[in-house]
Amino acid sequence: MHKDVIVKTLTFDSETGTPQYDPVSRKVLINLRSLNQIAEVDPVNDTIVGTYPVAGCLHNHGMALDADGRRAFLLLRRQSLLYGLGSRSTQVHSHLPLPAGADVVKFDPGLKRAYAAGSSGVIMVVQEDDHDHFRILENVPVQKSVHSLAVDTAPHRVYAPEQEENGRPVARMIVYEALWDEDETSAGLHASVRDRLHSGHGRITD
Repeated sequence: MHKDVIVKTLTFDSETGTPQYDPVSRKVLINLRSLNQIAEVDPVNDTIVGTYPVAGCLHNHGMALDADGRRAFLLLRRQSLLYGLGSRSTQVHSHLPLPAGADVVKFDPGLKRAYAAGSSGVIMVVQEDDHDHFRILENVPVQKSVHSLAVDTAPHRVYAPEQEENGRPVARMIVYEALWDEDETSAGLHASVRDRLHSGHGRITD
């Protein structure tokens, strides 16, 4: 194929949120915001395998996966939710309060850490201690309207584009470096973090 073409269109009776590919099941998961469900799509033949309700779910938009741990981080209207993957059930493992306006979430599998951001000027850092226990490390203050994040999982850096500084328009990328206490790391789980992102690791300004 030498050009971009639409090969198939899938329709849902719902607004859709963030899709994620699950490398374990080899399926694509899609938030169905209006129905408070998750859809599962087989990318081999581009068919909808099924739709599954999520208990306590309300306007699920952002999604990140801990594929090995079989957990999905879902951002809802007022809280985040940890959902068991692969069970095709409504089992929910944890609820955590979200900063206002949070709509994007990313996961670093090496540190077992999730980052959620949105319009309110906060990046929430969540540590996965094990498959059933999660805790908020810190709400890191950033500029408002940070609606995108990327994680480089090798050096454990978080990239956050900013579009304003104290209300003034800007166009720049802020790089944060995650910190943790090496002496407290055990069993390959990089937990026991020094409870914050180190801001200002690097900066590209306009």
